[in-house]
Amino acid sequence: MCFGFVGLQFGLALQNANVSRIFQTLGASVNDIPALWIAAPLTGLIVQPIVGHYSDRTWNRLGRRRPYFLAGAVFASVALLWMPNAPALWMAAGLLWILDASINVSMEPFRALVGDQLPTRQRPIGYAMQSFFIGAGAVVASILPWVLARFGVANVAADGGIPDTVKYAFYGGGAVLLGAVLWTILVTREYTPAQLRSFTDHVPEGPSVDVSRAGRPGLLLLSAGIAILFAIGYFGLEKEVYLLAAGLIAFGLLLTWLGRTRSRGMLREVMGDLYGMPGSMRRLAGVQLFSWFSLFAMWIYTTAGVTQTIYATTDTASSAYNEGANWVGVLFAAYNGFGALAAAVIPLMVRRWGLRISHVTNLCLGGAGLLSFLFIRDPHWLLASMAGVGFAWASILSLPYALLSDSVPTAKMGVYMGIFNFFIVIPQVLAASVLGLLLRLCFRNQPIWALGLGGAGLLVAALCTLYIPEPERRT
Repeated sequence: MCFGFVGLQFGLALQNANVSRIFQTLGASVNDIPALWIAAPLTGLIVQPIVGHYSDRTWNRLGRRRPYFLAGAVFASVALLWMPNAPALWMAAGLLWILDASINVSMEPFRALVGDQLPTRQRPIGYAMQSFFIGAGAVVASILPWVLARFGVANVAADGGIPDTVKYAFYGGGAVLLGAVLWTILVTREYTPAQLRSFTDHVPEGPSVDVSRAGRPGLLLLSAGIAILFAIGYFGLEKEVYLLAAGLIAFGLLLTWLGRTRSRGMLREVMGDLYGMPGSMRRLAGVQLFSWFSLFAMWIYTTAGVTQTIYATTDTASSAYNEGANWVGVLFAAYNGFGALAAAVIPLMVRRWGLRISHVTNLCLGGAGLLSFLFIRDPHWLLASMAGVGFAWASILSLPYALLSDSVPTAKMGVYMGIFNFFIVIPQVLAASVLGLLLRLCFRNQPIWALGLGGAGLLVAALCTLYIPEPERRT
């Protein structure tokens, strides 16, 4: 059931460890990288709730979730094969958009599948198992360019283009992604809608929520977005801040529309479920906001931070830069490897301390790991930093979903898992909008400080977790 995550994370790990490198090689500056990366979370914001809505209502020969596994895997594999051959920066950014949209088509139903298939008491183990397979796939994918270089594959392209180590890693990633997802499709079964309705451990849907008051927060968000637009022009802020303003305006308009519409279509249902989400899901929003802000900062700035601060170069055609970029792949493999090990430990932590305290502990370990990048100058010692990040990563991928699945109705598991993705995407949009501005104004454009901000964010996420009530334990 979880093995397909080996393939999905293979694609995501290649993306996280190498896309900034590809962008810089194709001519992007450090300040441009956040805006180029924004395609990835924006596609998730749009795609996952839609896929969740329709997968809750799908039933055919392949089942309920598996048709979406297959469609997403095919398109993601094609994007992986094409990306390292992109001749221009705009094409690489477009392929990142396609790749992330396709992975999101598969990813959200995989999350919902665990909630569908397992009783409440087994879900923490199920999501921890997903973390294990995520870690296993990401370790191999992240370290692959470094391994290929050790076997003599060219790590610096003669024309200053994308090295063969990266190209061959992406080719292999496309094959692994499709093969792993096909394995899950072929060897798993799904419960029919009638069987799901018959289970006794599901959460009832509860009364409908009055959405007529949604216009008030909608107008507040709309006003905030317009104010930021004026601030951009008046203070000459970075163009990435337009993303934040546009997001606030769009969300404000949707909430205002929700308060007035009589529609019963898909958009109305998704926005209504978002506005009327369970209270525990609302409390998890702050935890997810700071957690994923930190992860996004790490993904987009580790290559630039490590190569500039530790390897003392910004020349993407130099051997020192490419050696440092490969080492970042090793570091990403390390945190995923530690995450796979943590996935075996987390169920024991949950059994002893509960979901909440276990998550707090792991987030603190991750915060300490990212903050240590500000002080370590020997790249090998950064492997120790990644141990803490690995525990936080495994916890972020499992425990919030266990907390969520215990509080949402089974019939809407897919759409709520998709809506929960908002609290993953919004902090990434926020990071893409303001990180460049913060680095310029406060840290003299030193990308290593983005990792320090990420460490602080994980510590704040840990504090937010303390305000989430511990779910009732079930035997």
